[in-house]
Parts: sequence; structure tokens; C-alpha cells
Amino acid sequence: MTVKVMGIVNVTPDSFSDGGRWASTEAAADQAMRLVEQGAEVLDVGGESTRPGAEPVSEAQEIDRVVPVIEAVRARWGGPISVDTMKPAVARAAVAAGATMWNDVTALSHAPDSAAVAAELGCEVVLMHMRGEPRTMQADPQYEDVVAEVRAYLLGRAEAATAGGVARERIWLDPGIGFGKTPAHNMALTARLGELVGLGFPVLYAASRKRTIQAVDATAVEATDRLGGSLALALEGARRGARMVRVHDVRETVQALKLQAAVAAAE
Repeated sequence: MTVKVMGIVNVTPDSFSDGGRWASTEAAADQAMRLVEQGAEVLDVGGESTRPGAEPVSEAQEIDRVVPVIEAVRARWGGPISVDTMKPAVARAAVAAGATMWNDVTALSHAPDSAAVAAELGCEVVLMHMRGEPRTMQADPQYEDVVAEVRAYLLGRAEAATAGGVARERIWLDPGIGFGKTPAHNMALTARLGELVGLGFPVLYAASRKRTIQAVDATAVEATDRLGGSLALALEGARRGARMVRVHDVRETVQALKLQAAVAAAE
């Protein structure tokens, strides 16, 4: 089974890894096309940081950030574009601009009409697990059994989405590595990813450059120091059944997945 690579295009001033690097529409669109050239099959455009402690952004400001970038990328590329947002109005504007997927860290729970809007738009939807909200999610997160609780939550949100009119075949699940979870929780979710895969929905795995890597390797202080850990986690996610990995370092991830597939084919 081929694992897709989703390339990250942040158009925010404060994202934890590359905030401010692609602030202009032209710079963001050029970066998006570089990721495509490196092998990204899906692009994920985000205009509001969801790093721990991040402050919320207004609906209008988020639309102003993401829509011109999506339009610019769509003019140059025909592949799938995801919008990373929790706001239905932003998703609606993004899809009108050319997006084909809604990647929602709140699993369509941010607004009462989120599921209805997703159903109306007819786009693919990523439902992610997050405990709390970005400003507070890393304040002592606790679980009895993190995998069982995340699994139950995502199944419930998938059922709510389908009840709201979202087609089952358009739903993806994301365990939310680093979103209201300790490093131990993140490792458990990775090791037992098959329990989420077993729900029957495609799984998106996103651990690229996250702080949990530093918890294992204390030398990985800066986000850009975490390439090795990011590749290791992407490969583990793929090996355990993820259908797509969301990454900053596209070329290296594509190469790692090709080698993993080559070894598997030789077994």
C-alpha cells in the first residue's frame, strides 16, 4: 500500500517550525510547488498556528492568509489541497478557492454547523483528536488509556460527521500527536496506531518536527534539529498502517518511504 506524503505550507507568523518564512502569497506558493517537485502528493495550507500556547486568529485574518495562497497554488497545480482550519467559514472560502480537503484539529467540533458545512462542501475531512485547545492543551494532559480514549473520541466524531451528512468515504482520522499529550502518550499512540486503523477509516499521521522528538533526544532543541526523529516516526506511522504522513521535509520523507517499500517488497 502506497503511503501519501502531505507537505506542510504554513502561512502564519508564529508556527512552531517555520512561522513567518512563507508570509507572502508568492513565497508560500513557490514553497508549495517546491514540495510538489520533491514528491508531495497533497499540500496542507494553514493560516492559524495550533502550536502549544498559540493565540487564536480572527476568521477574516485567516481567510486573508490562506485564500490567496490556495488560489495561487491551484493556478499552478491540479493536485489535492488541504486547508488546515477549525473554522467553517474559512473552510468554505478555501474550498471556493480550490481546496479539496478540510483538515480540522477540532474534528468538526469547533462550531455547531461544522459537520453541516463539511457535508455541503463535499470535500474530504480530517478529524483530529485534541485534548483542550492550543493555548492550554499541554497543561498536564492525563488519560487512563490514551489509545482507547483517542480511538473512542475519533469514532464518535466520525459518527457525528456521517450523521451530519459527511460521506463515510471522505473521512480521515488523525490521532493528534502532540495535541494535549505527553511524549509517552505520543509513543503509545504511534506503537498502537493499528487500533485506530482498525476502525476502517484512512489514518493521517503527523509528527513532523514535534517536541516529542526532543523528549527522546535532548539534543533536538530546535525544530530544524528533528529531521532524523521525524523520519523515524513517519516510517513507524506508515509501517503501522497510516495512509498519509504530514511532513515539513518532503524530499527526505519520500526517499525514506521508498526505501521502506523496497525492503518490504524484498521480504
